[in-house]
Amino acid sequence: MLLISMNNILNPIKKGCAFLLCIHLLSSCQSANKESSANTVTDSAAMALVLPQGFSASVVADSLGPLRHLALNKNGDIYVKLSKMKDGKGILFLSDTDHDGRMDKTMGFGNYPGTGIRIQGNLLYSSSNSNVYRYQLDDQGQVIDTGKAELIVQGLVDKGRDNAKALSLDAENNLYVAIGSYDETCTDAADRGLNNCTLLDSVGGVWQFSANKLNQGYSSGVHYARGLKNVVGMDWNPVSKSLFASQHGRGGLHDKFPKIYTAEQDMTLPAETMYELHKGDDAGWPYVYYDPFEHKQIVSPEYGGDGKKSVDKKYIDPAADFPAHLAPNDLLFYTGNMFPEKYKNGAFIVFHGQSQPLKKGYLVAFVPFKNGKPSGPWEVFADNFMAVDAESKSSFKHRPMGIAQGPDGALYVADDVKGTIFRISYADGKKQG
Repeated sequence: MLLISMNNILNPIKKGCAFLLCIHLLSSCQSANKESSANTVTDSAAMALVLPQGFSASVVADSLGPLRHLALNKNGDIYVKLSKMKDGKGILFLSDTDHDGRMDKTMGFGNYPGTGIRIQGNLLYSSSNSNVYRYQLDDQGQVIDTGKAELIVQGLVDKGRDNAKALSLDAENNLYVAIGSYDETCTDAADRGLNNCTLLDSVGGVWQFSANKLNQGYSSGVHYARGLKNVVGMDWNPVSKSLFASQHGRGGLHDKFPKIYTAEQDMTLPAETMYELHKGDDAGWPYVYYDPFEHKQIVSPEYGGDGKKSVDKKYIDPAADFPAHLAPNDLLFYTGNMFPEKYKNGAFIVFHGQSQPLKKGYLVAFVPFKNGKPSGPWEVFADNFMAVDAESKSSFKHRPMGIAQGPDGALYVADDVKGTIFRISYADGKKQG
């Protein structure tokens, strides 16, 4: 009787355990299927990229949020800025701990959003929309104390529009900060251009600070270059030992001056531009804009321009120009050894916008350099970030935003729509960058 009673007790328990085991296995399978499905979508996005022969792309992280610029340490870990905080943090640290090609560890820190982020030596520099901070790194390139951010620069203008603070550093411990203008044209109430535009005292240029001093502001910095409406891409060229910056051009030519500019001209003017900058340079905004067809500095209509009147040698000319409205949002000089020789010391530019006449945009371009100067026309390097899968009709709609070089010489491109980071490598690249 006792055995019968025990069996009566144990049988339901065994059945219950078997049922729970089935539920667990089903749940695991569903999770695996979801992960596999997510990986398929992201892998498809990487495969959709159009790259030169011999190059390939993969996704190392996704669903991170609105990404901006990024930087990699010597171990290949990624630091990436967010334009909006995620879980109260504005910087993400990503690491591939199992070395499978995807970042599996994520940690957030920094209670501020922003754009700029750079690594130099054992220091990480990061910008909010009004300040620049510094973190100490250990021997592995990881932040020693994420709660200890040293304030390097403070009080930079932020009025909500074009407020990114891109960063660059040179070998002499100088820190360069780009400060965009929140005003498109610097005009009075009657839309007449203001001579001696006072906006240029605090925006529309690049400022130089010491990378090693705390609590600096405008008064302790050097007004390095002016006349740049909105610089978001900026990098130090190690060959020419000079600063290069890519500028967003102005808009609204046809809307404000329909008697001077046609709607078609509004689509093609002014050029997006890249400048080589030296101390004291003036690129001319808001007084002029660059016409890529006439190859001239044209007087802005707010200052009496008629679309043809030009100035000569008053302002610096661009080192390279690109179609209007492409929105250059990051700039990188390639110093690695993975890519073919033609890319060595050349410039990669991330375009976040689109040229309507070209019907092309949201891409990474390349400008070849020789002896520190552009040596040929720009070309499309990575395209089709806005791809649509022909079979599934699934729209990926990535928009490239930031670019960085990894320790092996691969490129990493951050997207601000789906929070994806792409890795672009070359098939024959075996050497270390």
